[in-house]
Amino acid sequence: MKISQKGLYALQAMMVLTRRYTQGAIRSRDIAYEKICGEVPGTDPSRTEECASCAECARRQGRIPVAPAPSEIRLSEIIRLIDGPLAPFGDASQLRILIDRDADHSALYKVFLEARDAAAQILENTTLADLIISGLRLIPVRR
Repeated sequence: MKISQKGLYALQAMMVLTRRYTQGAIRSRDIAYEKICGEVPGTDPSRTEECASCAECARRQGRIPVAPAPSEIRLSEIIRLIDGPLAPFGDASQLRILIDRDADHSALYKVFLEARDAAAQILENTTLADLIISGLRLIPVRR
């Protein structure tokens, strides 16, 4: 499984949105600014805060609301949305077909399927909230 640069940016943007989830709608340029500078826009007292509750202002200013709670958004969902299946060749069912049809290389495809299943297990059980709460924990608690 390889995550594209676009997929990595999507995951990083979602982490910014998770950190600021309780703030409501967020401008897309604030996500980019926080990613580049590491600062949270709006924390500088010299800058005036704009209306965060007006839906029309949010739409015009390009602020993005996060509808589901971060604890409901799984990393696997984001990766699949941006980069497709969590497998080196197609998806799990395609790997199973290769295992059955290519006897000479079935052991190789089995290893790919096991690697895919292990990665999928971790990504399916890790939410955005887990990343923010746990910080550096690599393997999430099994649910």
